[in-house]
Amino acid sequence: MRFHIITIFPEFFSGPFEHGVVSRAESAGLLAIHVHDLRNWTCDRHRTVDDRPFGGGEGMLLKPQPVFEAVEAVLPARTQRQKVVLLSAQGRPFTQRLAREYAALDDLVLICGRYEGVDERVAEHLADDEVSIGDFVLSGGELAAAVLVDSVARLIPGVLGNEDSSRNESFSEESEGLLDCPQYTRPAEFRGWKVPEVLLGGNHEEIKRWRRAASREKTERLRPDLIASRERKQS
Repeated sequence: MRFHIITIFPEFFSGPFEHGVVSRAESAGLLAIHVHDLRNWTCDRHRTVDDRPFGGGEGMLLKPQPVFEAVEAVLPARTQRQKVVLLSAQGRPFTQRLAREYAALDDLVLICGRYEGVDERVAEHLADDEVSIGDFVLSGGELAAAVLVDSVARLIPGVLGNEDSSRNESFSEESEGLLDCPQYTRPAEFRGWKVPEVLLGGNHEEIKRWRRAASREKTERLRPDLIASRERKQS
């Protein structure tokens, strides 16, 4: 799979992808990450990518021309296995389900917004999706792009050493809308806090039942909205 990141700060990505599973996956040829400087598609000597919004208002907007030409250069003939995503605070929430959809693609182009945003014609006529990583505002889409790449990359076959790692964690299909259960490691007792006895007994059926109950309890405590959503789907 190929990730293409369109940004005015290409140097930003010199760090995030040089470590961990993403770096190992790229070294193994399981994925490729191409970072493109948006200013390469500007037409003036100042390499201008932004301008004032029509109608007035604060800040500046990324102009449509360089963004369109950058995407068209990266994907000259788009197929169904290639998608263009605009990262913005106004987009639909990025979820594990969406990460799985993206992991099945051949190419994923990520447009990093900046300033007060991007000319709306990019969202309307160029991007397949407009996506946000949360209900908050960032200075630009670069951090969001790094998050999205990491989340999608670990779902590509072969990237994780143990494929069950992604199947049994929070937000996976197998979790059925619940968070992952609490996890413990050695020592069995630390500062007076003991690991639940059931995890030490070796009875796999009992452990499975405990994990299921503990997963629900943790979800009810930390993410009651997930419980409500799950119950609506079951009703």
